[in-house]
Amino acid sequence: MRGDYLLYLKVGDQVYHRHYTRWGLGVVVEERRSELPGGFCYVRVCFQDGKTRVFDNNFKSDGCCYYAGVEKIEVAYEIKEEKQKDTKVIGAGQRTRKLKG
Repeated sequence: MRGDYLLYLKVGDQVYHRHYTRWGLGVVVEERRSELPGGFCYVRVCFQDGKTRVFDNNFKSDGCCYYAGVEKIEVAYEIKEEKQKDTKVIGAGQRTRKLKG
């Protein structure tokens, strides 16, 4: 039987809370979903302050952790973006050297 939910987070996702930045970064350590229609889906997130907090993980729910302020950190995207900036800077520097030399 298929559940009536749309999941937002999965185990291993890195997150932060928009309203409680003092909690630090967090990692999703557990994901649970109900097999019953209308059942709960939740995630446990372990934050840098040492506390584990539980959030609703159903994106279709008004109480979803996304609407409460929990957001994913897209690590791979940010690293790729930084590499592209570095490449552009290096490329510009090489052109300048060729003109001087």
